[in-house]
Formats: sequence, structure tokens, C-alpha cells
Amino acid sequence: MSTNGYRVTASTGIHKGDRDYQQDQVKLLSHVRTKGCVMAILADGMGGRSGGRKASDQVMMTAKQLFDRYSPGIDDPVAMLSQLVLEAHMVIKLTAISTEEEPHSTIAVFVINPDGSCHWSHAGDSRIYHFHGKQLVKRTKDHSYVQTLVNKGELTDEQANFHPQSNILMGCLGTEKEPPMDSHSIAKLQPGDSLLICSDGLWHYFTEAELGSVLSALSAREASEFLVDKARRRAKGSGDNLSLAIVKVEEPTA
Repeated sequence: MSTNGYRVTASTGIHKGDRDYQQDQVKLLSHVRTKGCVMAILADGMGGRSGGRKASDQVMMTAKQLFDRYSPGIDDPVAMLSQLVLEAHMVIKLTAISTEEEPHSTIAVFVINPDGSCHWSHAGDSRIYHFHGKQLVKRTKDHSYVQTLVNKGELTDEQANFHPQSNILMGCLGTEKEPPMDSHSIAKLQPGDSLLICSDGLWHYFTEAELGSVLSALSAREASEFLVDKARRRAKGSGDNLSLAIVKVEEPTA
């Protein structure tokens, strides 16, 4: 897809890992009316076999509805993403009332507008990374117990990755309290930029330097296949569901 002086290539990857069922979901959506406007949305569902899947389903449905109604250049993208997080949270809570399960989900979402600006939001421990070439520009910070220890200086990022309680979330969608929500905006993406959105079943197995190297060296499709395959091997038979989407910004082709 070409837009406003650059070209965007994208790919998704998903695997159920060593689990019996898939609760992750990931989608790349092109805007129904506006060329050059894209959304990447990822949800890691939790709460029993069907509870987690129902929760991630609700995130996907809410995202599509709000993105279809969104008018780039007129509507505030950060407000739209905030509305998406809160609406998905409410719908998941209502699902919980009608079933005996406790469905929860993470959310990580970004929108690229035709002007090259990018806006993201997340709740939970699914991540968004922004690289330029191999270099990490910024990534989301997890809403997790170990991240609070990192923030206090009690753990390094490296130690947090291998901490026995690394899967404990401090907030996500569908819980009693309002979800935590962090947003970030990039004024204009540049050729050489890559965006990676992924669940903890993937990022758990890589350093930031490794992710940057893979994204800079390979096409979006090759990188997504490589990362899924490598995460599966590194999991050694105990891997969680894993999902990712990659968007690369490149110089326009002549």
C-alpha cells in the first residue's frame, strides 16, 4: 500500500503454541472509506476455554465497529482508541454476567493515518514496539506486577522476563476496575520505521535487540514467520498462544 510519499507492507502471524486452544486474536484492518488508513489490533484472551476466546472476540468486533465509523482527519484518533478500550471492557464485563466464566483480555492497538501519523493504546501485557532500522524508538510498558518492580528499580527488564510471577497482570479488560490505558502518538512515521504488536507468548522469547535485527533484515512476512518459528523452538514444548502483526514503512517504489 502506498500513501503520502511512503509505502507500507504488513503481515500477521498466529500460533496456538502448546495450548489446547487459541485465545489470541490479531487483525490488520484497512479503512473502509479512506485509503492509507490502517488499524492493527491484538487481543490475548483469558478465562477458560471459551471465556478467553469470547473476550478476544469482543475486542475484535468493537475495534472493527469503531474503526469503520472513524473519519481520519476529522475525528481524534486518541479519543477513538480510548473509546475502543473502554467499550470492549464494558462488553466483556456484560458477557461475564451472562455466562459463568470470567472472561478477560489484553488489548494492543495502533492506527496509522494517511498523513503518516500513528497513534497507539494498550491495556495488559500485549506490547507495541516502534523500531527505526534496528534501533528501538519506544515500546509500551506492561500493566503487570513485574513491571511495577522494574519501575521501582527492584528488577531489571531482563530479570522481569524470567520472573516466576511475570504472568500476573495489574489490569486488563473485563475486570471489576476500569482498565489501565496508556496511549502514545508518533507525529510522522519515516521510511525505515517498523511497528510490531505482539502477545506475551511471543515477546517473552526475544530481547529488544533481537527483534530490531529481525525487523530490519527481513520483510514483514518473513519476519513474522521467523519470529513465530523461533518462539516455538525457544518455548521447548511449554509455549503459550502467540500472535503478532508487523507493519513496515518503506521508501516508495518507483
